[in-house]
Amino acid sequence: MTVIKRFIAGAVCPRCGEMDKLKAWTEDETQYRECVACDFTDEMSLVIEPEVDELATRVNQTQPDPRDEIQVVKLMDPKA
Repeated sequence: MTVIKRFIAGAVCPRCGEMDKLKAWTEDETQYRECVACDFTDEMSLVIEPEVDELATRVNQTQPDPRDEIQVVKLMDPKA
């Protein structure tokens, strides 16, 4: 299988800061990138991980908070 490596226009290398020196290619569900100026290499998996359930917090709860109930406050007049 022939792998085609392509330059990424306008991309800046995270190591040396050179523009237009990064090339990218994909092999076996993994994306690679490489800088031709400083030999920087990086890889990223393209496999989507299964979604994890979000932790229950007070922000994403749908049930009402009992502390939000309306409470009547009676003000007392200190002169009376």
